[in-house]
Amino acid sequence: MTDWTNCKNILVIRADNMGDLLMSSPAIRALKGTFGCRITLLTSTMGNLIAPFISQIDETIVADLPWIKTNEPVDQNVIFSLLEKLRNYQFDAAVIFTVYSQNPLPAAMLAYMAGIPRRLAYCRENPYHLLTNWMVEKEPYSFIQHQVKRDLELVASVKAKTNDKHIKINFSETAKKNVLKKLSDEGVNLEKDWIIIHPGVSEAKREYPQEKWIETGKLIRDELHFQILITGSKSEEEAATNIQEGIGDSSFSMAGIFTIEEFIALISMAPLVISVNTGTVHIAAATQTPVIVLYALTNPQHTPWEVASKVLSYSVKENLGSKNEIVQYVTEQIMEKNLELPDPFQILQEAEKLLKMEEA
Repeated sequence: MTDWTNCKNILVIRADNMGDLLMSSPAIRALKGTFGCRITLLTSTMGNLIAPFISQIDETIVADLPWIKTNEPVDQNVIFSLLEKLRNYQFDAAVIFTVYSQNPLPAAMLAYMAGIPRRLAYCRENPYHLLTNWMVEKEPYSFIQHQVKRDLELVASVKAKTNDKHIKINFSETAKKNVLKKLSDEGVNLEKDWIIIHPGVSEAKREYPQEKWIETGKLIRDELHFQILITGSKSEEEAATNIQEGIGDSSFSMAGIFTIEEFIALISMAPLVISVNTGTVHIAAATQTPVIVLYALTNPQHTPWEVASKVLSYSVKENLGSKNEIVQYVTEQIMEKNLELPDPFQILQEAEKLLKMEEA
């Protein structure tokens, strides 16, 4: 099954978080542009939040899979129902996107049992008949490349290419108008610029301490004279409020206020975003918004892609490290050791540099 020329109905499996799906979007663009095909995405509940704003995706199937991290165990009946659903689509091919520490074979088995005749993925061991198109997994032992490049290389193996390798995302003018109204309702001065700080994380090992966020916010307000918007999900409202109260004047807690589309629009209007390494960073890349990442050294291949940015790395505490052997290898053999948390004054300096670059 080496010829994909006539593949007009392709399943893309990217069952992780929002940022992972965004980093796969240039490769999805390559598939659609090369084959003129219909793209159906199989993704998680979290990935589905961002999927509607990626123009190359025609349809989305949502399923939390048991081999991907979820909050709750997945009932096996969900998988049997999903399998039957996939059979009915009669896909010509399936592309499985993974990070180098993931095993693609459960997803490959799903595609195999759904009768999808072409199945493409990276794989460390010989997949035999589970994959018809197999790229040998050489990361991270031979090299590490950015996730966007990794995914583009995968689809290039079946001759799918694109000249536009940027991450892109859509949002409506209505979303932008809604953002401005909500900001005004919260007391934000629309005549004055704001900077976004995004402290929320899905894992404790990526946290940047609240007291340092407060110090950072105060420095930016006092030295650069920007308003500070603290963003996050509804579940992060308490932390955002604590940081806002610590910063004080000209700061606003915005956690839980915006829809995903409005959040995208908000980021597009900001001159700078300061965030931990999470999906917000990749939304900033997609909207070409300069971004500073306080980057807990978990996945070194997930830095901002083709956007003005600065990565300030720090080490994950040993007791919070991954149990995955491949991640442990990268941590022990490749990453710098004992990197301290970024200092708020250092963040201020990098913010000044990026803002000046944008003004030039």
